[in-house]
Amino acid sequence: MIALLLGLLGFTLVVQLRTTSTDPTTAATRQEDLVRIFSDLDSREKRLRQDIESLEESQRQLRSGEQGRQAALEEATRRADEMGILAGTLPARGPGLTVRFEAGSKPISAYRVLDAVQELRGAGAEAMQISGGGGGAARIIASTYFLDGSGGDLVVDGRRLSGPFTITVIGDPTTMATALKIPGGVAASVAGDGGNVIVEDREVVEVSQLHEPVKLEHARPVS
Repeated sequence: MIALLLGLLGFTLVVQLRTTSTDPTTAATRQEDLVRIFSDLDSREKRLRQDIESLEESQRQLRSGEQGRQAALEEATRRADEMGILAGTLPARGPGLTVRFEAGSKPISAYRVLDAVQELRGAGAEAMQISGGGGGAARIIASTYFLDGSGGDLVVDGRRLSGPFTITVIGDPTTMATALKIPGGVAASVAGDGGNVIVEDREVVEVSQLHEPVKLEHARPVS
């Protein structure tokens, strides 16, 4: 449309100039009529330029709106991915630790594991899962609970895991390892029970166990 209007403007000017230069009656045209003709041409040119500017502004708005919608879509996708990781419905990978609990004379209690999870969260853990020696695993999210099972087993969200237990966690390895090894902390408490906590840094760990989404029955969003 912009190109068409520019072409129309140029065509109008050329035709008018040719007509003026070749028309034998032009020389006899009164000065007032010439002024009126040029005034009309000037008005037409202004209207065409205004149309061009309006179309250019519409084009800018459309492009801006498209970019805005794309940016909003990308931000919504990013937020959805973050919420999926926090809710345990999406897998995640990144730098982190593996924390292995080996029992001694006393089994590893649910309280010790919960204490470790809280220490890791406080140190910036972003995603966690716990696995047992028998191969089972469970994603750890905000609502995860831990119970002592029989024979030294651990019950995580209703899933029974046998020792030794390993927590795989994504976050800053140095900060999280320091939090676990502080005097009187998780590692020291397990050692006091005769067990051992083995903390290993990893450049990349994978938290692949997923948590089944909870179907809400009573909660509704506030609108």
